[in-house]
Amino acid sequence: PELQQAGVDYTLLVQAAETLAETEFILQLAEQYPFVAGVVGWVDMNSPEATQVLDALHQHPKLVGIRPVIQGIADPNWMLKPELDPVFQWLIENDLTFDALVKPVHLDALHQLLLRYPQLRIVIDHGAKPNIAADGFSPWAEKLQRISEESSAFCKLSGLVTEAGADASFGKLQPYMTHLMNCFGAERLMWGSDWPVCTLKASYQEWVKSVAAFVAQSSAAEQQAIWGGNAIKFYRLDLPKNN
Repeated sequence: PELQQAGVDYTLLVQAAETLAETEFILQLAEQYPFVAGVVGWVDMNSPEATQVLDALHQHPKLVGIRPVIQGIADPNWMLKPELDPVFQWLIENDLTFDALVKPVHLDALHQLLLRYPQLRIVIDHGAKPNIAADGFSPWAEKLQRISEESSAFCKLSGLVTEAGADASFGKLQPYMTHLMNCFGAERLMWGSDWPVCTLKASYQEWVKSVAAFVAQSSAAEQQAIWGGNAIKFYRLDLPKNN
């Protein structure tokens, strides 16, 4: 019902739990519901069997990538561990994506990761979760701009309302949204709902309206890219030709 009301034709399911069982569950949902165009799952990247697990999951045509919950890992440099190299190489060889669920503290390491694996398709989730509630524009802004200039990373226009504290108004969010647009442009910025987490601060429809107000000054082609075209391109989604 939320998708229908917002005029959203397809969606991508992204993992929430750090379990293989949940990934298998959302892959089953993708089989059940045609509007689920793809799944970003989870695997234990620290496991010696990680690539074997990925081989098995990759049998499902709607698995498009993986996401570790980096924001919950104490070591901000975890993603640079050499033990993870086989997983990153597997993703490159099999043309699957990597969702970087990071906070500003992780941006230096993420920058190094992007330089280490230039062929890996990486998207930064939730604009790297700036601390909007504490007016944490800098150094988040400078580090993200550097990443955008020195890599081919995409970025999601999502998750900002839950970082805004008591004031999740459009006026409070707009400078951060504008910076994401200035950094990544309409070519590498993709809208995300962050549903159901967004409902802690705003309904699905309220977030859709905020983004619609923000992109209203962009061209029709740019708006189409942000709302869906960039996600289709980045995740290599196989959608019916008439969509």
